[in-house]
Amino acid sequence: MNTCLSILLAVSTHLGLDDNYNSIHPHARCTVDNWITGAYYNSERNMSYYVGRKTSNFEIGLVSGYNSHDVLPMLRYINDGWFVAPAYEKSGNYGITIGYEL
Repeated sequence: MNTCLSILLAVSTHLGLDDNYNSIHPHARCTVDNWITGAYYNSERNMSYYVGRKTSNFEIGLVSGYNSHDVLPMLRYINDGWFVAPAYEKSGNYGITIGYEL
């Protein structure tokens, strides 16, 4: 069993969205084999908690802490610290979040 606890910090920008979003995201993660769980300060200035699985360069799972729904699907593409994730606003706008996590 491969277990790891990580303390991370991400910076992000939000493209195609209307609101003014937080771009600094402190993040704590526990990884067991390819399963991930953690907490981070999200773009809407709330705490988010997630559980999911890391496969190749993708993270897929469920996340809480956003205003539009209690629980949402989570998807991130990660490559060498850079990440891209789909974004959605309650108003119906879709966009993209791009960032770097260290």
